[in-house]
Amino acid sequence: MSKLRLFPLIPRFAAALALLLFVAGCTTTTPPETMLAVPAAPQKYAAVVIDASSGKTLYEANSTAPRYPASLTKMMTLYLLFEALESGRISKATQIPVSANAAGQPPTKLRFRRGETIDVETAIRAIVVKSANDVAVAVAEYLGGSEDAFAATMTARARQLGMRSTVFRNASGLPDGVQQTTARDMAVLGMALRARFPQHFHYFSESDFMFRGRLVRGHNDMLGRVRGVNGIKTGYIRASGFNIVTSYDADGRRLILVVMGADSARQRNDHVEALIQRSLSTATAATTRLLYAQE
Repeated sequence: MSKLRLFPLIPRFAAALALLLFVAGCTTTTPPETMLAVPAAPQKYAAVVIDASSGKTLYEANSTAPRYPASLTKMMTLYLLFEALESGRISKATQIPVSANAAGQPPTKLRFRRGETIDVETAIRAIVVKSANDVAVAVAEYLGGSEDAFAATMTARARQLGMRSTVFRNASGLPDGVQQTTARDMAVLGMALRARFPQHFHYFSESDFMFRGRLVRGHNDMLGRVRGVNGIKTGYIRASGFNIVTSYDADGRRLILVVMGADSARQRNDHVEALIQRSLSTATAATTRLLYAQE
């Protein structure tokens, strides 16, 4: 009798097993969807996260759409300044003159007067930490003869690095309708700076410096906020929103992150931190749905 009672259970057991296998199959073939809040309007937002060791893109949104670089521009100004140092054309003690044009740039700046000079090492810190527009223009005029000529060299070097969608018109990132880039191009530049000039990359991790007896503080609040973040540059103009390129290096993971177009520096930084956590997670295969600020 016990054997006869067992037989009716077999079809039900088989059906239950088939259902479990079907559910498991659906789970493995259809990744879960995650929500990601974006602190920007769709027409300004762009972002990319790249594994700097493998070159793999871990996250991207509008990464090849044209955007205004703002002071991320100064990353290329520094790239060319580092090249001049490496070639021996200048030294860190070289004095760079400040022209009337450079001194007349709008803030942020160190408020130099026409005819004053700044040494190269202080100029590097002024551009990285303070994002000083007067210093960026002084460097451009000194190295290029004029800011226009220097900007043409910046664009040419961008092409050589693989930044196919970037055009520079000035050395500072101040508003210019033609000066445009993409989040992916800025990631390329960030990786190039770290790979090409490892001996100078420490400047990007500095959050302040002394100038004429006073402490000058910087704008990059990601430094010291997240373990592993070691640079590199922020930027803002009204047309661009709040931009940042961030380098992460910890526990064997090396990332370059770019976020452009945020509504505020605080929201931008929160978003970068969320992208770092997402990229370090093993669950990055999930489909991501973006929730923009204006939705």
